Amino acid sequence: MQSQITMLKTFIHGLLFLNCIGTAQATPYVPASPDTVLEKLPNNSSVASKEFITLRAKLNTDPQNIGLAVKLAKLYIERSREEGDPRYLGYAQAALGPWWKLAEPPVEILVMRATLLQSTHHFDQSLLDLNAVLRKDRKNGQAWITRSTILQVQGEYAKALQSCEQLYPLATKLITTTCVTNIRNLSGQAEQSYQKLKTAYAESGETNADIQVWVLTLLAEMANRLGDNLAAEKYFQQAIKIEDPDSYLLGSYSDFLLDQHHPQEVIKLLSAKTRIDALLLRYAEALKAANFKEAGIQVDALRQRFSAAMMRGDTVHQREQSRFELRLMKNPIRAMEIAKLNWQVQKEPADARVYLEAAVAANDQPAISAMTHWIEKNHQQDVILEKIMMSYKGKS
Repeated sequence: MQSQITMLKTFIHGLLFLNCIGTAQATPYVPASPDTVLEKLPNNSSVASKEFITLRAKLNTDPQNIGLAVKLAKLYIERSREEGDPRYLGYAQAALGPWWKLAEPPVEILVMRATLLQSTHHFDQSLLDLNAVLRKDRKNGQAWITRSTILQVQGEYAKALQSCEQLYPLATKLITTTCVTNIRNLSGQAEQSYQKLKTAYAESGETNADIQVWVLTLLAEMANRLGDNLAAEKYFQQAIKIEDPDSYLLGSYSDFLLDQHHPQEVIKLLSAKTRIDALLLRYAEALKAANFKEAGIQVDALRQRFSAAMMRGDTVHQREQSRFELRLMKNPIRAMEIAKLNWQVQKEPADARVYLEAAVAANDQPAISAMTHWIEKNHQQDVILEKIMMSYKGKS
């Protein structure tokens, strides 16, 4: 069971980073030496903090210890997910430093390297590592899940589904069903996959908090795309009450609340989470919708963050930047340019939405036609995308 939970967390990490929740950088900082002080963690009773300190001390004295390096790298990835801080991805890479540039490192290093490459949107390189892993170990569930995550984000649904189906003998029924239905929901079987996941979750009796939050969040998003707002709200609320919500859940729920015209709830939800760019964006949108004077201050803060990202060559969070230009700066042409670049890399539902919104606002008919064709080709059912397309038809 523990190995299945580890696979689950990897899948969640993949969805999180590929959805650009956080302040991810294109090239994370990699310390020059294992002796470099990376971060002074609070010296408290936290099990995680103590484990960091212990593992780093051991790895400093034995930097060639693969087991220690992999374990520490996993902790860093988990911390990056929790705090939305990309520096931890660089720290994870530093822990794997002795093997990072090897053409054929050990399988466990290949898996971790692929996960980190995926997290920074080096998808093709990540897939090469994952394929190398699977040539050696067809039963590596973590590699199958990570591969499925990347292919799904690239819009390669048939290939992503094939990877998910490899999990049937390797993971619990709920984990495999969640992986499979998450893809089928985006490729022509929206209602069927939603009902199947609901049934699987109800029958599983699952008690692990990570798995519960993962499944409930996906159920909320599926219900939202189908237009069942009451069910979406119910699932979001259930997920948020299980444990301290991570930035992916907060972002997804905030988007739902903004669509339902409840900016005050978003302000309350995110007021202490604005260190993370994607959440600051939603917070600023909510402030503006509620006519708060503070909105201008937060918009300026976002402008500075996106400018700094562009100066360092960061292209990872273009979705958020496009949304910022469209909704807060009222610059549809610039939003369209960024959305088009983002679409070349990732094709999640949120990417489709920001691309289509920008295309309609900019009256870019070729882009609108291309997006309409893509949605129809993949038989995607999403009431929000349908409303955007209808609004364009109403104008034309």
